[in-house]
Amino acid sequence: MPEAPHHVPVLLEEAIQWLAVRPDGVYVDATTGLGGHTAAIAQRLATGLVIANDCDAESLEEARRNTAPWADRIRYRHGWFSTLPAALAEMGFDKVDGLLADLGPSYAQLTSGPRGFSFAADGPLDMRFDRSGGITAAEYLDRATYADLVRLFQEAGSERRISERVARAILRARPLRSTRELARLVEEAVPRRGRLHPATKIFMALRRAVNREDEELEALLAAVPEIVRPGGRVVVISFMSTEDRRVKRAFRDWIRQGRAVPLHKHVIRPSEQEVRANPAARSARLRAIEIR
Repeated sequence: MPEAPHHVPVLLEEAIQWLAVRPDGVYVDATTGLGGHTAAIAQRLATGLVIANDCDAESLEEARRNTAPWADRIRYRHGWFSTLPAALAEMGFDKVDGLLADLGPSYAQLTSGPRGFSFAADGPLDMRFDRSGGITAAEYLDRATYADLVRLFQEAGSERRISERVARAILRARPLRSTRELARLVEEAVPRRGRLHPATKIFMALRRAVNREDEELEALLAAVPEIVRPGGRVVVISFMSTEDRRVKRAFRDWIRQGRAVPLHKHVIRPSEQEVRANPAARSARLRAIEIR
């Protein structure tokens, strides 16, 4: 399978196993990223189709190149989770046979300086998955109140201990325009303890806010029972405990309502072998259900 450098799909075999791809089925890869999972689905299709969806147009273009050998079985779609049901209807699909979502940013996004997701490489405070619209992280910080920032860092970043100090420092220093500038500001406000840089969770919380990740995940979960046909599978891979809890709760509610059946008893984690080969997979959690 052709892949971009450093692009290693997480829990690939497990995701395809639980998705139970049929050669004539129609599937949605809701987060195609650089195309690793999409390609694996497409290779198992004959007359079927996989809809490769992503809100990041730049990632989607890379996915087109990586999945070119199977392009006749792939339809590429640039858009958010919240607009997916309407887009499927416009494409002429009432229901699909399965949906896969691999949540979280890709290695390529996190390591690109110009994208502004990480302080590992200096760049503008952007952090948008979709650079064609929306506000940047710099603009978000310019507009946020002290209460907004404290709440964001506590709830989305799980940083209750340092949230107030960081919020005050940002308000005193803004406007902030570069990733390194923000990282330095956080480190000055909260000196480093241990290996984890004090700005790590601050950056994560800011990225989640800029891209409305919580709202988009809720929109996807709300739409799933309506767009996946009875007997179809839903597979979600998450990397954060907050996201995994949302998925677990939604799946549990559907099962209780008789709208889905469980496919496994315990959450599925990557093998030790996969984690050794790809340390980024360490926090991955996979959950799968079948829609009734």
